[in-house]
Amino acid sequence: MNIGIYGGTFNPIHCGHIHILNAFIDMLELSQIIVIPTAQPPHKTAQPLAPGADRLRMCEIAAGQMKAADVLVSDMELRRGGRSYSSDTLRELHAQYPEDCLHFLMGEDMFLTVENWHEAETVMRLAVLCASPRSADGFHRLREHAEFLETCYGARTRIADIPYMPVSSTEIRKKIGRGEDVAWLLPLGVPAYIKKRKLYQGG
Repeated sequence: MNIGIYGGTFNPIHCGHIHILNAFIDMLELSQIIVIPTAQPPHKTAQPLAPGADRLRMCEIAAGQMKAADVLVSDMELRRGGRSYSSDTLRELHAQYPEDCLHFLMGEDMFLTVENWHEAETVMRLAVLCASPRSADGFHRLREHAEFLETCYGARTRIADIPYMPVSSTEIRKKIGRGEDVAWLLPLGVPAYIKKRKLYQGG
């Protein structure tokens, strides 16, 4: 079985995330998706970071709108606490699904630096690295880096030329802080949850 692993702060999860997931489901023939909100991202600072329970719940609300695959939202990194290292997560998932093929889904910025990650070779050994562009010329950079990772590290890679949606969690948080309407950028049900919980009111 092909399983897609999609981690991130999801602060908040938005339509760009869903768009990428649905495209990868079709391209990789994924039977299951595991969405994993991070506890503390090791590669970047995300401020303000909504409580883990709220980010988890927003992912659960969005999960119902992902097509053609069984979607599981996991709190494994939130329960682990501290910095969320992908190598630890993939070890745990490999133990749970030893006979299945794990596809680690990521964006352009993460893929282009993956060899510098904590225990990067473990990440490459346990999962197929799958990436999509987040810029106009990102696909070509991804293809070149995929060749580098395959040649130098023996990584397995899949690059998807998924049309880029220019939406980011950072901009959404800023819009919410300014009191702007963001419903069109978020999965159905997530705007109401954000309003109810008064998330990102500080901008």
